[in-house]
Amino acid sequence: MTPHPPILFEDAEALVIDKPGGLPIERPRRGGAALEDHYDALRLGFARAPVPVHRLDTDTSGCLLLARHPRALARFARAFAERRVDKTYVGILAGTLAGEEGTIALALAKISSAGKGWRMIAARRGKPALTHWERLATAGGLSLVRFRPVTGRTHQIRVHAAEGLGLPLLGDPVYGAPDPRTGRTMLHAEQLALPRAGKPGIEAKAPWPPDFARFGFAESG
Repeated sequence: MTPHPPILFEDAEALVIDKPGGLPIERPRRGGAALEDHYDALRLGFARAPVPVHRLDTDTSGCLLLARHPRALARFARAFAERRVDKTYVGILAGTLAGEEGTIALALAKISSAGKGWRMIAARRGKPALTHWERLATAGGLSLVRFRPVTGRTHQIRVHAAEGLGLPLLGDPVYGAPDPRTGRTMLHAEQLALPRAGKPGIEAKAPWPPDFARFGFAESG
């Protein structure tokens, strides 16, 4: 058994871990490794195994919040539903982005087909979705962008990058194209902050993964 993912924050209610890119939260139908393999080790002496409060795509690395008991899970889930959780992501776009910052407001809806399976699309009658963004750097014909999603729709950043900015995330096989230089969609959940009544809030920051540096985007400081 490989060691559990790094722990970025820990107290009696919560863990925030740095989920590796490529590790699914739930076991795929075809089998293979999954985050659930590490739940027992992540008990850290507690009677219950921790439970993920939200989701990250399999390819997405970075901050994932786990609740250590049912009451905390209910409170944290309510905070997500009420948009009281501050999240930032960094992603590498497959192209040079001209703008410096802005906001994407594209409602999203789910579609499916027999040939391509399901995906999300921008649709006027979809669920509202809002993402703030800023360009951090460009290198080698690619762009590094920080995203601050206000809503938390499925695949929100991936669709907003492709359709709102006109450039998909590098390596995205659904909304862009696979890239031989990377085995995943280049998106990283950089920071997570959740206020709590009567006690310090949960705050965690996941260092940029090594594969970002391979494209010329190394974290400073």
